[in-house]
Amino acid sequence: MTITRFHSGPRMSQAVRHGNTLYLAGQVADDATASVESQTEQVLAKVDALLAEGGSSKSKLLSVQVILANIADFAAMNSVYDKWIDPANPAARACIEARLANPSLRVEILAIAAVD
Repeated sequence: MTITRFHSGPRMSQAVRHGNTLYLAGQVADDATASVESQTEQVLAKVDALLAEGGSSKSKLLSVQVILANIADFAAMNSVYDKWIDPANPAARACIEARLANPSLRVEILAIAAVD
């Protein structure tokens, strides 16, 4: 099977497609000074773009992992996530608290999706 890598650098690819599965690297906001709601919007826009580029969409998400720098942001992040997710096709999801690479970042999202 062919492996297709998207936006590869020396350390990582932003997405990798193998067969009918698309794996997204952790996506973070471009504006690390923004609120958790704004950062979540930015991250989900990146997820949407990578899904589309890889031949998938949020309706084909299989798994989503949300990492919050502070679990107290759970409700605020969900206020954005819940408006974004396809309610007819929600992915399996986990949400954890962990330190992120940049202390100003509040949310990082990883995803795995099916590809037709």
